[in-house]
Amino acid sequence: MTTRIVTDSTAYLPADVIEQHGIEIVSLHVVVGGRDHIEGRDITAQQVAAALRDYTIVTTSRPTPQVFAETYQRLAEEGATAIVSVHLSSQMSGTVEAARLAAAEAPVPVEVVDSETIGMAMGFAVVAAAESAAGGADVPTVLEVIRARLEPSGVLFYVDTLEHLRRGGRIGAASALLGSALAIKPILAVRGGRIVPVEKVRTSSRAVARIEAMVVEHVEKGGNVADVAVHHLDAAARADQIAAELRELVPGSPKVLVVELGAVVGAHVGPGTVAIAVSPHPGESLPEPPAQGPDGHAGS
Repeated sequence: MTTRIVTDSTAYLPADVIEQHGIEIVSLHVVVGGRDHIEGRDITAQQVAAALRDYTIVTTSRPTPQVFAETYQRLAEEGATAIVSVHLSSQMSGTVEAARLAAAEAPVPVEVVDSETIGMAMGFAVVAAAESAAGGADVPTVLEVIRARLEPSGVLFYVDTLEHLRRGGRIGAASALLGSALAIKPILAVRGGRIVPVEKVRTSSRAVARIEAMVVEHVEKGGNVADVAVHHLDAAARADQIAAELRELVPGSPKVLVVELGAVVGAHVGPGTVAIAVSPHPGESLPEPPAQGPDGHAGS
């Protein structure tokens, strides 16, 4: 049995990872000033950021069922005997619905997974699935691998303003108005498949420090080694700094990637956004901290 893995462009997987694992990407669409673009092909995150700053109307849309049908058909022709298709939260997009419509008519069995998340919180699970499938695992095992990575994962956002989320209908207007009125910097999380506010702080530096602390708490509480990705939109320097700090702060010497948010998510969160995705490895426990001697220092 040959199982192929499909995901969508909002996983924001690095190109070398996609190629290495043979992962198939179905792209969402971004409409800027009335012109339709395909994410990752004919529009960049920087172009979206510039459009948002110029107050150009930016909207997003799901792939069509036909695009999924063509993808599944092609993979079957390439030798796939089963397909696992993992996509961003159905609470944020109709992508899962489009995949399921196509799966019902596919020439090989297709399992569609609603990740209930986005970005590399989904992407790390997709990579784990591809590794499992490449090792010969059957579809139920691949699905279990995906669920085991998704369940303890998390995404935390810092946004400069809630206005873009309000425009896109991803967060309540009242929260946006409250944040603007009090000059509050919101910390958001993906929970239950939705983007929700979790804390409010007064400055961007405090917001970043708090998110870093929350990531460390998340990993320590879970007790397992975790993969971490720092996403950003037009905030590369800030993202690089956060990644360097997390490599020192998060236990277990995590691999910390820096991955720019693409046009679709960028259109909803706006320039200056930083997001941290955390994906613990089930069953891979954190190393024990060094034993402390009577003087409070690590023993030999």
